[in-house]
Amino acid sequence: MFTKNMDMDYFNQETERLKFRKVETSDIESWSEFFVDNDRLHFLGIPDLTRGKFTLAAEWINLQLERYKTGSVGHLAIIEKSTGKHIGMAGIIPRTINDQSEFEIAYSLIPNCWGKGLGTEAASQLKKFGFENKLSQRFISIIHINNTDSIKVAEKNGMSIIVEMEYLGMNVFVYGTPNQSFE
Repeated sequence: MFTKNMDMDYFNQETERLKFRKVETSDIESWSEFFVDNDRLHFLGIPDLTRGKFTLAAEWINLQLERYKTGSVGHLAIIEKSTGKHIGMAGIIPRTINDQSEFEIAYSLIPNCWGKGLGTEAASQLKKFGFENKLSQRFISIIHINNTDSIKVAEKNGMSIIVEMEYLGMNVFVYGTPNQSFE
């Protein structure tokens, strides 16, 4: 749960090239492009990818809207400043790993935005926000063991492997930041 000021800050973050904002139902059409010609969808553990891009996008967006209603963190829409386009989702996601509450730094980009350092930029901003606002003493990222690009992002974000395990029916690495102490 957020305090009112942290809530406002979380939903209005910026980096050099990116702006973050709450997702909206109007994002379904632009987010549906994430599900087109994306050879990495199998890394996400989505149970049925045959339901169509608009259905998948709507389910994703609606899940985030439900998280917001409960006062929880969740994915944010990523807007590329130079174009004003919705290029992805990123956020701090509550998870339970081995019966322990954690916060995952997660991101997904529309395929034509891969390889430009935008995932690293988004993940780094979320880690910075989380530590500055003392949301958790550590953050994790759950990554399919064959997702080499996301592994590189996690390592650039100062994370290392905590455990290898099964998650959503997939073999994954759980990467984590070193614990921070708050005074």
